[in-house]
Amino acid sequence: MRSAERSHRKLNLTLSGVESGHVEVPPGNDVNAKTGVKRALVIFAALICDVPDAAVAQSELTQREVVRAGPAILQVTIRGKGEPIVFIPSRGRAVEDFDALSRRLAQAGYQVILPEPRGIGGSTGPLRDITYHDLASDVAATIESLVGRPATIIGHDFGNRVARTLASDYPRLVKQLILLSAGGMVPRSPEMEKLTTHFWESVLSRGDRLAAIRQIFFAAGNDVPRTWEEGWHFDVARAQRASDARTSLKEWWAGGSAPMLVVQGTEDEVALPENARRLAAEFPDRVRVVEIPHAGHALLPEQPDQVEKVILAYLHQGHERSETVRHL
Repeated sequence: MRSAERSHRKLNLTLSGVESGHVEVPPGNDVNAKTGVKRALVIFAALICDVPDAAVAQSELTQREVVRAGPAILQVTIRGKGEPIVFIPSRGRAVEDFDALSRRLAQAGYQVILPEPRGIGGSTGPLRDITYHDLASDVAATIESLVGRPATIIGHDFGNRVARTLASDYPRLVKQLILLSAGGMVPRSPEMEKLTTHFWESVLSRGDRLAAIRQIFFAAGNDVPRTWEEGWHFDVARAQRASDARTSLKEWWAGGSAPMLVVQGTEDEVALPENARRLAAEFPDRVRVVEIPHAGHALLPEQPDQVEKVILAYLHQGHERSETVRHL
């Protein structure tokens, strides 16, 4: 287990005058010159002033922070106030995938924290020879810098592996895990393995790529939204795929001792539902599984309302109040 005291630094971006619509950015937020970045980039804070409900208005306040996590520099989006929830996106994807869900959770009274993975957006850091532990340490640095207390972690696809590694390496920073499309133990079919390898490792035409996205990530009959037609970071995905081989299953599968909710699409052919069921069977006292029909591996854009409902119920009620495996 790596030390939880990995060197990092928060670049404190103070946002003032929000209520008047004016934002003042204090000077002097310099980043260590070794990074090649001369000044931290302060992005905007926005408030929807005409929203009558104060809680909703507060949830629309968007703040950007920059966090140093060892050799990585992470761009982080924060919305809302309340109990912290940190998001980790799927393989080769940005935190934009969580945009709708994170906004709804912020409106429900939570603080949502979305660190962009290395190599995506404004986040930088080594991608060669990395393991899940390196990426988990990025999230740990974000929590230590911006939250300072245990947080709920939501991870989708590859992000659920990083989330479980985080809970294993830094248990004091994790309150509970919410895993979307959680695979890792049960292998997918040889046909699907071939399809996914071709998708990640080949340069496809737009038409072929869209066909592959539909076949790999979405249940039959579900539409592929424009955000999923685009938004793929293949260099990052290939580095993440290489990290699979450098991190053994036993290093992350159990997710430390954290309580877990697994939200699983019943038609997921990448992370087969049997993975979630085995996780619940192995750790029945702390794992709850909810299976959502007519959803594949993408899950979030396929059944957004169902996913949101399940997550909010778990956050409000706790994992001890439901059966181990539930089907919607």
